[in-house]
Amino acid sequence: MEVKARSRYVRISPQKVRLIAGAIKGKPVETGLGILKFMPQKAAGLVEKVVRSAAANADHNHGLDVDNLVINNLIVDQGPTLKRFRARARGRGARILKRTSHITVILAEDAL
Repeated sequence: MEVKARSRYVRISPQKVRLIAGAIKGKPVETGLGILKFMPQKAAGLVEKVVRSAAANADHNHGLDVDNLVINNLIVDQGPTLKRFRARARGRGARILKRTSHITVILAEDAL
């Protein structure tokens, strides 16, 4: 059985989150959380929060044992981009793109 958790409109670039996602994909939940705990990036904390939420969903909604769960897939999609302008020389303006992400974690039972 697969269990999902999703965090949407997170104010971080998807490119930065995908670097973290590759490190824990396919690992057991406890191992993945251990890896994320000691990563210095902001994205690690955001992904950790979603993984914990997915584990809680599995335990509470489906009665699954958290020790037997594996991070089956971790999808990071691009959300809407906030467009801002910054004043530049000679009365010009430069566009600043503040990107957002949608983080989806899918956990599955380990087939031992």
